[in-house]
Amino acid sequence: MSAGPVTLFLCGDVMLGRGVDQILPHPGDPALEEDFVRDARTYVRLAEEVSGPIPAPVGFDWPWGEVLPVLEESAPDVRVVNLETGVTSGGAFWPGKAVHYRAHPSNLPCLARVRPHVCSLANNHVMDFGPTGLVDTLDALSAAGLRTAGAGRAAEEACAPVAVPVDGGGRVLVFAVGLASSGIPPAWAARADRPGVALAPTGAGSGAAEIVARVRRTREPGDVVVVSVHWGGNWGYDVSREVDFAHALVDGGVDLVHGHSSHMPRPIEVYRDRLVLYGCGDLVNDYEGIRGHEEYRDDLRLVYLASVEPGTGRLLALRMVPLRARRMRLWRAPAEDALWLRRRLTEVGESFGCALVRDGEDLALDRRGRR
Repeated sequence: MSAGPVTLFLCGDVMLGRGVDQILPHPGDPALEEDFVRDARTYVRLAEEVSGPIPAPVGFDWPWGEVLPVLEESAPDVRVVNLETGVTSGGAFWPGKAVHYRAHPSNLPCLARVRPHVCSLANNHVMDFGPTGLVDTLDALSAAGLRTAGAGRAAEEACAPVAVPVDGGGRVLVFAVGLASSGIPPAWAARADRPGVALAPTGAGSGAAEIVARVRRTREPGDVVVVSVHWGGNWGYDVSREVDFAHALVDGGVDLVHGHSSHMPRPIEVYRDRLVLYGCGDLVNDYEGIRGHEEYRDDLRLVYLASVEPGTGRLLALRMVPLRARRMRLWRAPAEDALWLRRRLTEVGESFGCALVRDGEDLALDRRGRR
């Protein structure tokens, strides 16, 4: 068992396709089948109109920006990202979807720059280019030494956790699952003989019970168990549909619920001394020039650094690093933007008894007000 706290780096959606893919050294086919945009380079031009020139091609470090020194300084034990992009140059556009994301496999070193221990793939974009695109993604990530949870060539692989050993002994077990509320097509569910994602059954009780059963079959003494879950819509702070699911997971033995899908950070809860992140917001994407929903400030992003007690999973501390997207790169957020995030997340998290406080340039969870 680890002698000290186990620190996890957690973030929301990492979208390396479309415009981001076009500024990297090996851009793929820019063709899109969206209602209004048919060329991924349009998103680069929209971002430049808002933020200024992007020196394409950029290096693989560029989209991460200030995330990289944060990782260097914090040295987390486990790094978990939600990769909301297929990594493929093949496959066909999934019919009936409004938006499709893919990154060229030769641009995968961009993802590798943050050295993720686990890439969650249980989301509503990993199969945008069908089963072929998903298998390409799995093959590319495996060849790069990157481990995945939440999708697979069959259900057994999609539902299997990733076990990450930590210094001093013990493991962090990471499961990944998607809910239909995030827009995952039912046809994407992995089956015994079909590639797909780990899609939870409809209904908080049945879906959570299935995951809890997997946890109990797999965990060993000393493990910290994380469930990375793609749920809910893109906008708004109402998480009432997710609360019962999250609580059922914790009641069943899950130590940390890592929620994502929303384009902006959502409320935080500490339930039974376990951390529930209802929505981490986006981290990397090409959304800068897209108008609408300005009241949510989706240009502001957060990196979450959670410290938990080894063996029990009890939350010890949560530090959040505020960032701002400009020119498809992440920069440290100005003080006034960090203040805006602190006030907004404190306001929307009031019902959970969780307030945010300043921690130097960063934010921290005020655990004195926890439930």
